[in-house]
Amino acid sequence: MTRRLLLSYLSLMLFVLLALEVPFGYVYARGELSRFSHTVGQGAAVLSEVCEDRIEHRRTADIPALARSYARSTGSRVVITNRDGIVLTDTRTTATTIGRNWSAQPDIASALRSRPASGTIHDSETRAEVFFATTPGTSGGTLRCVVRVICPLTALNERVRDAWLALAGAGLGVLVAVIVIGFSLARWVARPIRALEEATAQLADGRLTDPPDTGRGPPELRRLAASFTRTAARLQHLLRAQEAFASEASHQLKTPLTALRLRLENFEPHLHPRARPSLDAAVGEVERLGRMVQGLLALARLENSAITPESADLDAVVADRAAMWTAFAAEQSVDITVTGPDVGHVWAVPGGLEQIIDNLLSNALRVSSPGSVITLTRAHGSDGPELHVVDQGPGMPETSRHRAFDRFWRACDTNDDGTGLGLPMVQQLTLAAGGEAALHPAPGGGLDAVVHFRPSSMARHRPRTAR
Repeated sequence: MTRRLLLSYLSLMLFVLLALEVPFGYVYARGELSRFSHTVGQGAAVLSEVCEDRIEHRRTADIPALARSYARSTGSRVVITNRDGIVLTDTRTTATTIGRNWSAQPDIASALRSRPASGTIHDSETRAEVFFATTPGTSGGTLRCVVRVICPLTALNERVRDAWLALAGAGLGVLVAVIVIGFSLARWVARPIRALEEATAQLADGRLTDPPDTGRGPPELRRLAASFTRTAARLQHLLRAQEAFASEASHQLKTPLTALRLRLENFEPHLHPRARPSLDAAVGEVERLGRMVQGLLALARLENSAITPESADLDAVVADRAAMWTAFAAEQSVDITVTGPDVGHVWAVPGGLEQIIDNLLSNALRVSSPGSVITLTRAHGSDGPELHVVDQGPGMPETSRHRAFDRFWRACDTNDDGTGLGLPMVQQLTLAAGGEAALHPAPGGGLDAVVHFRPSSMARHRPRTAR
């Protein structure tokens, strides 16, 4: 964030400097050229008047000396022609133009028609950019001479270049000052934001051990840090209260449920035989209530505790749980088979793989008829390892599959004594490790419960600590 703030300051200041300095430099350069051209043109006009006066009084011999004197004083080149465009004098030391007819040259031709000319050209001899001013020498409407003054633009260009360099230096100094001030300001603003980010990550992991400093940064961020600290303290208090409730409830509810079941069973010798079905139903409801309480407490502990996924061998856990459930399945004449290639290690909540497989096998066994098969299939999916638990039961319609992960939801036509918490726990355990669980229709009937895992070899994709 510091870098982005600093770049925004620099971009804004650079835009302001360019918007101010470029027009200023351009106006300065145009002004200098305008003043220079005015000075050269005015000098050429004065010199033409003097030369016209010398020619009028037949003192043409003074013209070369006059031109040389003016050229030395101004550092220019002076060319003077008569009224026919014949060069009378040229102050260039190597000049061989005296006596030549220059009436065809555009500026001389214009001046011979009593129209002054000026402009910037590239001198082929000096290979430099020069400014010329060509002025006619007239008196009473009579043209007697033409004066061309050529001045190099080297000094002017150097002044303009020095002005641009000064502007660039000033702009660079301003940018350096902005960098120093902007960096300090950006750090002043960004430091409490980083502290808030770190504190938020700590709170997401379950415990705020380093609350943000409420005495640094702008007033708005200080107030935000104070509000966050109060909110975090309140949330931690609520989480501790929920954890304490889950811990206490797990102990306090087990005893009365167990005692209630024992008291109901003690009624059996004293009841009329026709009342025993009602007693069996009551005992079954007590058992179901006990399982529901255990499921709720397990979900509460899972949601209220910081969980760090760890690497687990999916192949070994699948083989172990399949072997354990085989004995239970055999009592219902149901077979359990394991197929598919080895998929290796995956990220999972500690002990979560066993709970996921146990819940899925329990659900599959509940709906399987004698002689059917439950298949555990391992596979390499597009996003990582997958585990499919496929039964040959009645299956589920699409609307039921979408609601199957809701707590306490059970199909309307079911007759089993499930609590409606097994699949929600599977979903919660899977999401906590960065995976996903879903239900699909199995080919040939039945249900395909598929769990997508994240491979633990992908270290850069390690799931964040979940809640």
